[in-house]
Amino acid sequence: MRIAVLAASPRPDGNSRAMADALATGAAEAGHTAEIHDLNHAMEGGFLRDCRTCRLPDGTCAIDDGYADLLTGPVAQADALVYATPLYWYGVAAVLKNFFDRMVCYLAASHPDSAALADALSAKRSALLLSSEERYATAALGVVAQLQEMSRYLGHELVAVVQGIGNKRGEVTYDPADPLAASRRLGRELFELHHSDYRIDSVRPNTVWSQARESSDEAQLATYDDT
Repeated sequence: MRIAVLAASPRPDGNSRAMADALATGAAEAGHTAEIHDLNHAMEGGFLRDCRTCRLPDGTCAIDDGYADLLTGPVAQADALVYATPLYWYGVAAVLKNFFDRMVCYLAASHPDSAALADALSAKRSALLLSSEERYATAALGVVAQLQEMSRYLGHELVAVVQGIGNKRGEVTYDPADPLAASRRLGRELFELHHSDYRIDSVRPNTVWSQARESSDEAQLATYDDT
């Protein structure tokens, strides 16, 4: 399986990047391919503009940088997306927000390949690697809520959040929660983690885990056999 890791930190040797590297290592151990893409290098053309005045005559985006290649290539082709970002002002790094903002140019009906791209971008798994200086309970709440809504909008399954505490480069190594080990484990287990998001009309089993369901079925069959 293919994983596209979108690294938002301006520090290539920063804490969130260290977590991204650990995830890539874990993914390789499980036989997956994880490619880390530095958004600061891919999106040097700047922020979202007014598409009504900026779009080229054929409907494509006029911002000439690496965003189109990133979005239509590794991101669209991936089976999972992992966002690696530091916590800036209790939100994601600006370049990651810009990644989402600029997506509108490619999903708008005026773009010639919008329908195909929307289909390619849907039905993926997603996860968040977040580094922050603070650990108090709600420090990361805004980021998690934003990515949860982005995932729901895109039809993705947000299956995990790993938070590492540190400020100085590489300081997450000293976090007692060991976010590097957690990130590595996430890389191995990303496609096996349980995910559920029920609605009122969802058809729901009475057990969460398949093993429990099988055990219950076996017990029920044993009862029938006894009669």
